[in-house]
Amino acid sequence: MPPIRLDEIAVNDGGALYRPPPRHDLLRRPLLGRLLRARNGRLLLQLPLLLVALLLIYDGLTGPPLAAQNLATVGVWVHYRGLVMIALLLVGNLFCMGCPFALPRTLARRLSGRGRRWPRALRNKWLAVAAFVAFLFLYEWLDLWAGPRLTAAVIIGYFAGAFVLEALFAESPFCKYVCPLGTFNFVAATTSPTQITVRDRDVCRTCPGKECVNGSARVLGCGTELFPPTLRTNLDCVFCLDCARACPYDNVALAVRPPGRELLDDAWPRRWDVSFLVLVFAFAAVGNAFGMVPPFYDLLAWLAAALGTANEALLLALTFGTLFVALPAAVGLAAAWLSRAVVGRAEPLRIAFSRFVPAFVPLAVAIWLAHYGYHLAIGGLGIVPVTQSFLLAHGLNWLGDAPNWELAALLPGGWLLPLQTAVVLIGFGLSLFVGQRIGRRDFDDPPLAARALAPWLLVLLGLAVAALLTFNLPMEMRGSMLMGG
Repeated sequence: MPPIRLDEIAVNDGGALYRPPPRHDLLRRPLLGRLLRARNGRLLLQLPLLLVALLLIYDGLTGPPLAAQNLATVGVWVHYRGLVMIALLLVGNLFCMGCPFALPRTLARRLSGRGRRWPRALRNKWLAVAAFVAFLFLYEWLDLWAGPRLTAAVIIGYFAGAFVLEALFAESPFCKYVCPLGTFNFVAATTSPTQITVRDRDVCRTCPGKECVNGSARVLGCGTELFPPTLRTNLDCVFCLDCARACPYDNVALAVRPPGRELLDDAWPRRWDVSFLVLVFAFAAVGNAFGMVPPFYDLLAWLAAALGTANEALLLALTFGTLFVALPAAVGLAAAWLSRAVVGRAEPLRIAFSRFVPAFVPLAVAIWLAHYGYHLAIGGLGIVPVTQSFLLAHGLNWLGDAPNWELAALLPGGWLLPLQTAVVLIGFGLSLFVGQRIGRRDFDDPPLAARALAPWLLVLLGLAVAALLTFNLPMEMRGSMLMGG
């Protein structure tokens, strides 16, 4: 198997070695480190999640058709999303680390060898952006939240897609360039308190085999072809730790860092695709929540009357295309042009466009957390009667003789809006802080930095206000016993 060329690494490149050795390395912890570095350490997370995925598929295909009574819909649309957001903020990209869809990887590689190189024209984030927007569209158009069988089909499709792409191509293209869940996690993980790095930079400079990327006889190496000493962001890193297992010098570290540290450094690639992905991530945070409140349906009704059509797919495609693609593109380009104009710098528009994009991540993550956390808080205990019902349907009374359908909310309803408001305001404050730090980093003159930031600050403020107004409206609790529609 030929070695990976380091100049072919796509997003997390950067050349210069990242930073000094980490002060806190989780792989140095006696028990935790040993488990994570073990050859089959990843299976400790993957196998339980695989069993959960198979259970969701089974109940989705054979269980009750009512979403609120089926493990597939309740488990995915009520619990998974909220729990993943919490894990990303507290631990890091834990789901990708234990992703059951990555299990076909080894089998596919053994059947096909390394496979062909992913097409160079697709070695970017444009396809991931399209897949992310398409997933949000299909969620609304097909009412995935209300369809246990469709939800099961989505899970099966994930397994099939991962297997086929791993069998045909190298570089784990499903994770790196296609997967909407991974794309979401990559962006959110930039705020996480953990990151892959190395302990001794000189060891990596002199390493002849680069096993962390190329793999060894026992370990495949990094599936997404990231070189640990040059990692500058969590983008593309699935936290599989194959790099740590493959390194013959035990030089890879899982470092604890200040959350969101990379947002303050000049770490992100100044590329159109990565920058646009972040803006889509931010605008979709508001738009996805807006799709569950009454004004959204009023908007669809107005659009239907204006166009003289009741084709839901067309109406949703136009609406989502505007909110998730056209609007962030137009607003982002306008802000970049204004920012460049007010400072009088003769620099490419791409640089001005990408400079302040990291500042959108804290606010976007806060909005997603406020939205998904709402669903989890309102319907979190609903998993108990659904599990009871499932067990009883299979002759098991381990959790009682009758489902307790009165169980639902984790938190009192009166707490939710104040908590959502606080989360969004904290996210906005952190975004403002990141934007100011970026401005001071790139501009020597503080007033000049403030002028450069001003157009982007207006966009951030608009997103925060839109999110707060949306959360103040009655929202559908989809897929739970408390569903409003």
